[in-house]
Amino acid sequence: MLTIDVGISDAGGFATSDPRTRRRLLRRVADAGLDHITVGDHVSFHGGTGFDGMITASTLLASHDRLPVLIGVYLLGLRHPVLAARQLSTLAQTAPGRLTLGVGVAGEDRSEVSNSGVDPATRGRRLDEALALVRRLLAGEEVTFSGEFFRLEAARILPPPRPPVPVVIGGKGDVAVRRTAELGDGWLGMFCSARRFAETRQRILQAAEGRGTRPSWFGITVWCGLDADAGRARELAAAKMERLYRLPYEKFRHLAPAGTPKQVAEFLLPYVESGAWHVTLIPASRSVEAEIDAVAEVGELLRAAAGRA
Repeated sequence: MLTIDVGISDAGGFATSDPRTRRRLLRRVADAGLDHITVGDHVSFHGGTGFDGMITASTLLASHDRLPVLIGVYLLGLRHPVLAARQLSTLAQTAPGRLTLGVGVAGEDRSEVSNSGVDPATRGRRLDEALALVRRLLAGEEVTFSGEFFRLEAARILPPPRPPVPVVIGGKGDVAVRRTAELGDGWLGMFCSARRFAETRQRILQAAEGRGTRPSWFGITVWCGLDADAGRARELAAAKMERLYRLPYEKFRHLAPAGTPKQVAEFLLPYVESGAWHVTLIPASRSVEAEIDAVAEVGELLRAAAGRA
């Protein structure tokens, strides 16, 4: 029987300045049977929006005693690897076993990259170099290194996280396959079809076998509109996505379902059947509470369907 991990992402709702509201919402997430919270990460997205993924993860981990947090995805290439490794080590000490780090390349807003002092043309190579260093540092190694972007002399981060922080790779295409097989514990897909998800997962497993690595974590993050009225669900999804991405919802419609929880679960089931056992929904609904309840219902339907399969 498949074990499906279903979570929710809504930084704007959970990162409220009112700690009582934040704790109440996180209790609702846990009591509803959801398995994790996912947070995003941006420095300055489309003119200034975003949340720092490490700080948001720290806030949520401190606000609930049990819920795990996935940073999906952290723009590691815009940060220094020693500083990122120290933050991860600290978080792992305060919430051991409850953090998963997703890393991505930051390509949707080039100005976000350049304003962080990084040449957008080098962001992929910089991420590879930073990620390899972070992995060594989190293993407790003393690292001396001279590369294209970073110079380290006897750098070390102690204590190494115990248990280790899983590192999953965001992105798509050949680069995501290679990066996951070489440097990741798994892959986190977004804005891809179920067919493409299955193909990418299989390619990663084949590439990993050739390298002697064993990625085992495969997940998908999906935007969705959720409401008892399917038309209203589409309106809610369109408003939320267009506000963030500044693109018409029609650009996303075939990969961002909108409808009742049953309809959204039916959309997601082929992903689960293709090996996406970690599912995060970024919902648009009438309220944060309604989002939590609707995502929990989707999770129940997915688990029931997978149990019958």
